[in-house]
Amino acid sequence: MQQVYNLTPADNYIVYNKGIISSEKIKILTNLYQPIIGFTAVSLYLTLFNDLNKKKIESEEFTHHHLMTSMQLKLENILTARNKLEGIGLLKTYLKEGEINSYIYILYSPISAYEFFNHPILNIVLYNNIGTVEYEKLQTYYKVPRITVKDYNDITLSFEEVFSPITNTNLLFDNGDIKNDKKLNLVIKSNFDINLLIDSIPKRLISDKCFNEDTKELILNLAYIYKIDNLNMQGLVRSSLNERGLIDKNELRKSARNYYQFENNGRLPTLIYNRQPEYLKTPLGSDSKLAKMIYMFENTSPYDFLKKSYGNVEPTNRDKKLLENLMLEQKLNPGVVNVLIDYVLKINNKKLNKDYIETIVGQWKRLKVETVVDAMEVCRKEHKKLKKTIFKGDYKNTNKSYFEDNSNLPLWFDKKIEKEDTDLSELNEVLKEFE
Repeated sequence: MQQVYNLTPADNYIVYNKGIISSEKIKILTNLYQPIIGFTAVSLYLTLFNDLNKKKIESEEFTHHHLMTSMQLKLENILTARNKLEGIGLLKTYLKEGEINSYIYILYSPISAYEFFNHPILNIVLYNNIGTVEYEKLQTYYKVPRITVKDYNDITLSFEEVFSPITNTNLLFDNGDIKNDKKLNLVIKSNFDINLLIDSIPKRLISDKCFNEDTKELILNLAYIYKIDNLNMQGLVRSSLNERGLIDKNELRKSARNYYQFENNGRLPTLIYNRQPEYLKTPLGSDSKLAKMIYMFENTSPYDFLKKSYGNVEPTNRDKKLLENLMLEQKLNPGVVNVLIDYVLKINNKKLNKDYIETIVGQWKRLKVETVVDAMEVCRKEHKKLKKTIFKGDYKNTNKSYFEDNSNLPLWFDKKIEKEDTDLSELNEVLKEFE
């Protein structure tokens, strides 16, 4: 679990830049990264970049109060945005603790559009976040036209045809610190053992250059996104070896995708099986029933939560598409979707009424609800207003009498349960509260 440090406005920071940020890179930030990390995180990246000196290498020392005033944001929002930048490989953070903590923020370049669209994780997350239509528009925007040179002769001159022979070959300058366009790889925490995989492939089948760093990173990413264990990955890797004993990366990608679809009835990875991101979870610190409910909302995927709510019966395709829409089109976080599911099922006799949901989602999006606790609070405060809105509408399959019955409200509406202890070792008991 991520360690939480007490960030204060007085804490200072210095920014260092390891990348080269051009106007094209900024366009990539807004087009490709922003749908994943959000506007605030991109704004923080650009604000830190703006703090650099004229050479765009190093900043003077600032306090975090400077960020709060320049971005007009609360410190917790800045911290959330910082975590997103770290998670997606645009920022590294270093801390020296003291009476006033000192931070170093190192900026890294966004990867190219080509790298992004061919990345096994970022590519899928982008698609899930923006949908097919927007994804295809972005693909079209970044595609380069194919040039036909079949009827032309290549008359390009070589270096030695243009320049004089080199005479001084004894230069011994150390050029290691010259500015370079550096990028971070995504850090994926996984139980996948890459060394075990390598040892399991017979040496006679592979070249010494088979498992270079790029290939190992690809394997780890594919194992993560498609949930492939060592044994099955071994088979996929062996089937993707070419005649030179090297892994055909495109073939491995296709094989991993086909494996996942075969194992999952033709579907590809989808957001409805995701859980609430770590940075949006509530720190544990209470044994109350309410705390355990929050924990359950945050640590259960919408698919599993809905299935449990239906008594372990598989949700219908309609319901799964509804969940997908909430996360893909409406951009609700998994834990927030769980709160929404629980609320609607309770007030509508265990039925997911699309009209109810659209009414609620519109309100939650305006209020920028991101966390489970926020969703619960908004539900409690806005329940009466929602009831009036619902009753004004002519919704199909609406059981208004059931909606009016306050005994059908979720248990977490009762503020008293904040102090009611529950058994730490019996989290399954909490699940029963959602049936």
